[in-house]
Amino acid sequence: MSETRSGFVTFVGRPNVGKSTLTNALVGEKVAITSDKPQTTRRAIRGILNRPAGQLVIVDTPGIHKPRTLLGQRLNDLVEQVLGDVDAICFLVPATEKVGPGDRRIAASLDGYPRARKVALVTKTDIASREQITERLLEADALREDWAAVIPLSAVAGEQLDVLADELLAMMPVGPALYADDIATDESVSDRIAEIIREAALEGVRDELPHSIAVTIEDIAPRADSDLTDVFANIVVERDSQKAIIIGHKGSRLKDVGARARAGIEPLVGTRVFLSLRVRVAKEWQRDPKQLGRLGF
Repeated sequence: MSETRSGFVTFVGRPNVGKSTLTNALVGEKVAITSDKPQTTRRAIRGILNRPAGQLVIVDTPGIHKPRTLLGQRLNDLVEQVLGDVDAICFLVPATEKVGPGDRRIAASLDGYPRARKVALVTKTDIASREQITERLLEADALREDWAAVIPLSAVAGEQLDVLADELLAMMPVGPALYADDIATDESVSDRIAEIIREAALEGVRDELPHSIAVTIEDIAPRADSDLTDVFANIVVERDSQKAIIIGHKGSRLKDVGARARAGIEPLVGTRVFLSLRVRVAKEWQRDPKQLGRLGF
């Protein structure tokens, strides 16, 4: 019988290149929220992929960006910490966008992590022309001389995901699985619910608002003599004007957020859910060390 391998891999790239979508596609279920808003991912979320040959622990990280706030700086610090601990780093470039200065900067920064194998991934091939894919493969390949592999793929269409998983597993150290094979993520139910609510709140908001939204969970409790779970949560923003946007006219927007979030929470907890959402203002929380600490950053 061949030896099994297991280890850690992470995806890096500019914000919004498809890291969380790829994590979810490989794991086979939604463990990381997705949005077209930059810096949607704020924590190192571990998704677990089990294969006959072994186990990949995929650490989904925030996009690397020029920080404008203390939160932004802490997110970049988190990425650096993860990069120092993983066995392989996959650098993502969308097939639909030319490689730019941001990509070159991130690719060059991988010199700082000599232990990890490096893989270039050209993503979103399902919406790119053949010419774009070829161009991007050449551009990505030219960014470094030490790529262990350069792979085009589509997380949405499921193209080449098996190829990627096989390549990555072959790079992992020999050893037993790090997690039980029935676990898809090490995120707590409370954290996953908070993220589902934040994803619902992000939908359709104006560009300046996403960074200002955080979610805290007050309580999750099964209701006695009922197949209902009560969830009490706060949506935290930085200004009163943002609170008004989240609530919407006569509460219409908050009601939509609640309905979308409930649809994601119910399969997770396995019961119907009563969701109570309050919108709270914490002035300039992204720049305040104390508030950041309270919100878990």
